[in-house]
Amino acid sequence: MLHLAAYIMMPWAAMGAPTPDTSSSTTSGSSHVALNTTSLVASTPIGPDRAGNQDLINSLTQAATAVDRLNLLPNPSDHLYDFNNPPLDSAITTGNGGHTVKADRKDFPALIGNGVSMTLGFIGPCGFNTPHTHPRSAEINVVVEGSLGTEYILENGAPFIRNRLDKYQMTVFPQGSIHTEWNPDCTDAVFVAGFASEDPGVQQSAQRLYDLDDDLLQAAFANDFTFDGRDVDQFRNLIPANVANGVESCLARCGISKR
Repeated sequence: MLHLAAYIMMPWAAMGAPTPDTSSSTTSGSSHVALNTTSLVASTPIGPDRAGNQDLINSLTQAATAVDRLNLLPNPSDHLYDFNNPPLDSAITTGNGGHTVKADRKDFPALIGNGVSMTLGFIGPCGFNTPHTHPRSAEINVVVEGSLGTEYILENGAPFIRNRLDKYQMTVFPQGSIHTEWNPDCTDAVFVAGFASEDPGVQQSAQRLYDLDDDLLQAAFANDFTFDGRDVDQFRNLIPANVANGVESCLARCGISKR
């Protein structure tokens, strides 16, 4: 008996079979032809009529199968997202130090059922993506331009993790950890952040801390809540919007005035 492995490796001619014709990309009974890459033109990305469309989002969420979901997204534009020109203004977070652009299930409904989302960060010289958390996902963060400093703290008792990421280096921020990124240089930096959730959420730690009641803050900090003569309401106003300008030493080195 011919061993199966030997049979698999036997030349076509030895088995009495005609040698397949690989000279043409067209197979018998099929209209498939080779891809003509010269005909590939720029596609139109998803627009505001589809992004954030609550009826569409509800239908996608309730679809019984993946095929049913795909049938609700019949247009090529439903599957293309442009971070240069996102369809919703709410996808962009802008501060004096740069901006971020997110693509989650609201901004890009094609993500629904796929369990992923993404954010691009454009961090200017000395820019500072202020400390924040993602309550529903871990984050992988890769630098694609420039360099970033990163820090995170997972929870009480956990070690403090700090790194410098250069181009094409990556780190991970565990789900729920307080983490931050900043640009230590005088040139722009860009990062790509991937999430294992269609809706990872974000909470800016310092900005949201001071949303708590004044009495609770006073008890937490165990003082009369006076900072250089400013009371708590004035102090709240000093916390910058994300993405902020960074540390004084970097600003001075790069000749940037803090706004």
